[in-house]
Amino acid sequence: MTDPSNSLLANLPGLLPKLEALYKDVHAHPELSMQENRTADIAAKHLRGNGYEVTTGLGKTGVVGLLRNGEGSTVMLRADMDALPVKEASGVGYASTVTATDAEGNTTPVAHACGHDMHVAWLIGVAALFAQQRESWRGTLMVVFQPGEETAQGAQAMIDDGLFKRFPKPDVVLGQHVMVGPSGTVAGSAGPITSAADSLQIRLFGRGAHGSMPQASIDPVVMAAAVVLRLQTIVSREVAATDAAVVTVGVLQAGTKENVIPDEAIIKLNVRTFDEGVRRHVLAAIERIVNAEAQASGAPRVPEITQLDRYPLNINDKQASDRVAEALRRHFPADRVRHTGPAPASEDFGCFGSEWNAPSVYWFVGGTDPEIYAKAKAAGQINDLPVNHSPLFAPVIHPTLQTGIEAMVAGAMAWLAK
Repeated sequence: MTDPSNSLLANLPGLLPKLEALYKDVHAHPELSMQENRTADIAAKHLRGNGYEVTTGLGKTGVVGLLRNGEGSTVMLRADMDALPVKEASGVGYASTVTATDAEGNTTPVAHACGHDMHVAWLIGVAALFAQQRESWRGTLMVVFQPGEETAQGAQAMIDDGLFKRFPKPDVVLGQHVMVGPSGTVAGSAGPITSAADSLQIRLFGRGAHGSMPQASIDPVVMAAAVVLRLQTIVSREVAATDAAVVTVGVLQAGTKENVIPDEAIIKLNVRTFDEGVRRHVLAAIERIVNAEAQASGAPRVPEITQLDRYPLNINDKQASDRVAEALRRHFPADRVRHTGPAPASEDFGCFGSEWNAPSVYWFVGGTDPEIYAKAKAAGQINDLPVNHSPLFAPVIHPTLQTGIEAMVAGAMAWLAK
């Protein structure tokens, strides 16, 4: 069967050098969540240059481009733009040396340690190809450059700012993410594809005292240590082996001096689940354990449990996923299209489809040098490869850049081909 994406991709070889330069530029100039002004300007400029109707400032820094090309389906393609408060250590020649001021007023290094710079380059390339080959497709293409994915703010901010009212409802919402895996491959599956995530802050209250007189204290450090250890039993003793959950304590803060017992302790933790029932049970267990440990310690106040952010469970629509998979298999050799189970990472991409009541599909594109990946797999050391959010993470540009563009074009053309 003829691959309808081939005609659109005919111009890709000529675009790749410019897209590589764009990628390196965005990588070297990362911006924190909800501060993506420069990146948004770059996206908007390219869209205007290709004849798109462009809306900027949606959800603060979001950009939407519409390209209407006759009667047909409406397809939404999404890329996230924000970077992380991470000091890059990848060693690439275009590494970030940027610092910025975060939402709390702190100065922090910033790096594209998750690959959103690649996502921006992919979508700019895809948008250009569709504009250059209008005779090859019919319908409406809507490209969305989203802010604030890393803080779970951006998708909802765009929705709250009128995305659903100001733009046509898509027949399908498509997105993809660069991940650890052989560059040149794509992977996905129907059903849950990324986990739900809940981040919590727990504030434990004690009574401070001199370090030499612990009997005069209610020690929040001991209380916090007991909480951390007991939390580890939720997954091992309360979640069935056939289910999945992750409870990770990433922050434990208490005190400022070794001979002073402080008044309080702070715990920040992250929960990942793939089932709403499991999610509710895990969150209830956390609250139960925290309150019980505080009571057992004689805490003067009930702990404060505050939700920091939440990502929804991202579920790929079955029929739409099958349609995308067929398009990818038609375009790529069989060994480059793989089936994968759900990833424990989380995404706010799912908000667009679930709240718009439109089918959505999300898949992964490998970004690891194939030789390095093969050697690591043979040695049983895949977990040693730099993953997303690592200071060492930097996808190999080729063929990751080209593969992501081809995959997104092939997926969109499953709805937009004549």
